[in-house]
Amino acid sequence: MRTTLRDVARLAGVSPKTVSNVVNGYLHVRAETRVRVEEAIVTLNYRPNLSARNLRRGRTGVIALAVPELDVPYFAELARHLVAAADAHGWTVLVDQTDGVRERERQVIGGIRDQLIDGLVLSPLALTAADLAERTDATPMVLLGERIHHGPADHVLIDNVAAAREATAHLLELGRTRVAAIGAQRSAAGVTARMRLRGYRAALAAGGVGYDERLVASTPHFHRADGAAAMAELLDSGARPDAVFCFSDLLALGALRTLAERGLRVPDDVAVIGFDDIEDGRFSVPTLSTISPDKRRIAGCAVDLLHRQLLTGAAGHADADGGPQEVYADYRLIARESTGASVPPVPSLPAGFSASVSVSSAPSVSSVSPVPPTAP
Repeated sequence: MRTTLRDVARLAGVSPKTVSNVVNGYLHVRAETRVRVEEAIVTLNYRPNLSARNLRRGRTGVIALAVPELDVPYFAELARHLVAAADAHGWTVLVDQTDGVRERERQVIGGIRDQLIDGLVLSPLALTAADLAERTDATPMVLLGERIHHGPADHVLIDNVAAAREATAHLLELGRTRVAAIGAQRSAAGVTARMRLRGYRAALAAGGVGYDERLVASTPHFHRADGAAAMAELLDSGARPDAVFCFSDLLALGALRTLAERGLRVPDDVAVIGFDDIEDGRFSVPTLSTISPDKRRIAGCAVDLLHRQLLTGAAGHADADGGPQEVYADYRLIARESTGASVPPVPSLPAGFSASVSVSSAPSVSSVSPVPPTAP
């Protein structure tokens, strides 16, 4: 039989109200009484009913994370970090998939799918600023990624332009002169792709290399199959790239497959760098150079902003007196075998992260506060 609050009160010789005050952390309970209650809690292995307590406070103890695709490793890894960050606040995380469909994203922010949550972290692809402006649901919300820039909600992101510029510059520094790009998108949902293309072009210009549209391959998605098809398209077109910047690691893994099938050596014939630092890239052959967003930091900032919204009662932004915040998280470039770095065997890597031979990073974000992006 489950131990009740009254059982604890009986053993400690106090009223149930006093036990409740101790459990809820109220400071006005006398020290000796608090000790007696805490000893009774341990003796009886009493576990408070958090669900009931949260409901009395008007809270559920549940937040939601909504992402476009759960089977994309970047989002799966981000979700793992967000669950860990939420756990520190005693929150359970409900994970939802929107498929990047505008109507489903509208439902998420409108409350149709989140009646039983305290807050929402959303990575939108199709949502518009107008959709957010029409939002009437008061649930605290934090956005991730580039889709709604300077929107009406707190936003956590990285400087995609600067990161893409750094990835491309890395290839140019290797002496490559025909650097291709895989992952360009012209759809309304392709904001991140367009920013990475801007960074690619900026690096070419800074390196004195002309922009050649024949070296830019568009893809409908950021999946392995898209990368493989785009790499084949570049090779068949006669563009003859000697390096490729792929806008995601999945695209890069697909490109590596095509290069291997065509008998081209990586990095000798074609150097390859990706974006996202997913675990698969640490085990690919060759191991994949990449831009590594600080996913742990992104998740932590999102949860902290959500927590501050709950404390201030401001739906959509943590600063009740100001406006929405844009928080830029760190990234770093990790050079591995696909761009010529000599990398130790994977088993020797420190637990939880990857070895870095050539590392550079964006300015550090040491606290949850707005940080301006690097100018392209």
